[in-house]
Amino acid sequence: MLKRITADDWKIIENGFSPETNRFFESIFSLGNEHMGLRGFFEEGYSGDSLQGTYVAGIYYPDPTKVGWWKIGYPDYYAKVINSINWIGIGVDLEGRHLDLAKGRVRDFKRELDMKKGCLSRTFTWIGKDGQETRFAFNRFLSMADTSIACISVKAVPLNYSGNITFHIYLDGNVQNEDTYYGESFWDEVNKDLNEEYSVITMRTKKTDFYLSAASRFKLVVNDRDFQTKSQILQKTGWVGYKTSHFAERGKSIEIQKFVSVVTSRDHEKENLEKVAIDKLAAAYRKGYTKLFNEHVRVMEEKWENSDISIAGDIEAQQGIRYCIFQLNQTYSGKDPRLNIGPKGFSGEKYGGATYWDTEAFCLPFYLYTKEEAARNLLHYRYLQLKQARENAGKLGLKGALFPMVTMDGHECHNEWEITFEEIHRNGAIAYAIYNYTNYTGNESYLFAGGIEILIEISRFWAYRVSYSQRKECYMILGVTGPNEYENNVNNNWYTNTIAAWTLEYTLESLIRIGEVEMNRYRELEKELDLREEEKALWRDIIERMYFPYVDDLDIFEQNDLYMDKEQTLVSDLDPKDLPLNKHWSWDRILRSCFVKQADVIQGIYFFPERYNQEEMTRNFNFYEPRTVHESSLSASIYSIVASRIGYRKKAYELYLRTARLDLENYNDDTEDGVHITSMAGSWLAIVQGFAGMSVQDGQLKLSPYVPEKWDGYSFKIAFRGRRLKIDVKKNYVEIEQIEGEPLKISIFNRGYHSQTGKAARAPIQE
Repeated sequence: MLKRITADDWKIIENGFSPETNRFFESIFSLGNEHMGLRGFFEEGYSGDSLQGTYVAGIYYPDPTKVGWWKIGYPDYYAKVINSINWIGIGVDLEGRHLDLAKGRVRDFKRELDMKKGCLSRTFTWIGKDGQETRFAFNRFLSMADTSIACISVKAVPLNYSGNITFHIYLDGNVQNEDTYYGESFWDEVNKDLNEEYSVITMRTKKTDFYLSAASRFKLVVNDRDFQTKSQILQKTGWVGYKTSHFAERGKSIEIQKFVSVVTSRDHEKENLEKVAIDKLAAAYRKGYTKLFNEHVRVMEEKWENSDISIAGDIEAQQGIRYCIFQLNQTYSGKDPRLNIGPKGFSGEKYGGATYWDTEAFCLPFYLYTKEEAARNLLHYRYLQLKQARENAGKLGLKGALFPMVTMDGHECHNEWEITFEEIHRNGAIAYAIYNYTNYTGNESYLFAGGIEILIEISRFWAYRVSYSQRKECYMILGVTGPNEYENNVNNNWYTNTIAAWTLEYTLESLIRIGEVEMNRYRELEKELDLREEEKALWRDIIERMYFPYVDDLDIFEQNDLYMDKEQTLVSDLDPKDLPLNKHWSWDRILRSCFVKQADVIQGIYFFPERYNQEEMTRNFNFYEPRTVHESSLSASIYSIVASRIGYRKKAYELYLRTARLDLENYNDDTEDGVHITSMAGSWLAIVQGFAGMSVQDGQLKLSPYVPEKWDGYSFKIAFRGRRLKIDVKKNYVEIEQIEGEPLKISIFNRGYHSQTGKAARAPIQE
């Protein structure tokens, strides 16, 4: 199946159509532009197995929470980004027979995602029952220059006949989510209007009262020339469109260019929404398809200029990382601090398009290194939801703030108790993101403003969530789920205890720093948040006496209490037919096993490498990696980075390839649900932090790069404290080219080098 994806530097190419893999490729060929996106389903419709998803960022619905037994503290709803108006619809009839790839013969099928330009194309020859052959070319793009605009082109050429071709160009608001619990419909029609120039339809979400207007207009092009044609106006509840027919001569092309605008009440007054949609559509139509596409491509070029990684000598690795970067750039750009990054982006319904801890732990560094403003807006997103985080903690009977595991608006909306109540390590990832941003940029303004308030409230949560053991005279955190979700309701998850104690420590250090620089701000905090010395004294005591499980005879950190009491087997001992475990084993069997879903202890070692020496990191890696099944998309990248740090280069490369091509190779047999957007940031970090060994210590940029054996070299660009740098790593040397900014001292293999604009710094690679 997957071998039909052709290896290419800049493209994802599918050769040949297979109904059995249609959903997989719908996910792979998803497009987005931060404002909206859609799966790679067919414009003309498809009666076979398909998930026809079209999504608009920030438009969600509170599906009722469905649980067997209600418990105090459960969220009231499960929020999800919902399927919205299907705006790509262009049905095609050939001599009265509907084009449907599920019901006919097709040859020379090819689908191509051009990642450099951000567009999707599809070509094939359709063979009718009477042997008539028609060549089709479909193209679509979602504008990065004006994110409310999208364009579709459908071109047909009769190859061995002349005859009528009819197009149905429509907007369809009668959509549902496939994963709806109670078969609910989410939308009500508000209004629709259409005339000879345009059609527009406005829908409103039930409960959340979001308004969405979509407008469309089409152009008929015959043999590459604009052609005036009359069309029949069609409408029904929740649906508007046109029907237009044209006699196509043999060998001559007939093309429909469809222009679409999509706007919502998140950005415009609902009373003016239709007018905004129509005005934007009119402006786009005047520009025309080619000009709109060129504007879009220029923005794509700028994005690639800042975030691309170029790899020499390994085309599969190159294709994999560019696919990851492409999906990240089209999912989030940082323009809107009310938005965040869903684990599936615009590629599917799973996880509801909501925000997880993935953002802070994995995605933020990608934006931090390429576009600081976007990273800061990701932090600001959490600050805007601090009130709800306090409410979430209160529902559990605790003080401080508990940021949600899953959210659309700051309220918890995850309905599995072992996640909602117990996977509280997510709080630590948000604290770490504040540290990460401040440490990398050297900019303390966010820390001194909203960041410190978040840190204080998270620290309060930890202080009330710990339990003091009089028997052992230490603090413990009981009843949790760590990053390894294949163990639930455990005591003293090492990573959770580590990130909790570190958060308390970093909060206290930050308060001292604020007191040194802005005493007035420090006093404001004491007054506004009722921050007292006895509270800080408790935090210091917790730091001093936090319990961390340890395996003395192996000299490693124990993942949690009783982990070593489990039967210790390795992934290599498993029958390959059992993998992935989550598709072949009962949940009970998984929970009783020693197998690790994703980096847990290793996640902590990744976050805090300065705390552990090489031997400690190596011992823990050697123990946990052979027990890790990597059935979370977030796993392989973290292990890859740590493998690079301890010198396991072949293992680092193997794990990098797994994360970079996770969806293209469908390693976890779940890509049909949507691609794994948040883990893709980890793929980028596996190169930058792993192979290139990049970090910031004591305010200095540090590198310790190497080139994987199969590569000839690689290069990438980063933004760092007002500078822009290009880092080019070869087998024998690394070269730093400073593109802009003041001169900079960089540490390469712990030796100082100076870079400045117009003059490259070069250092030999040390083995």
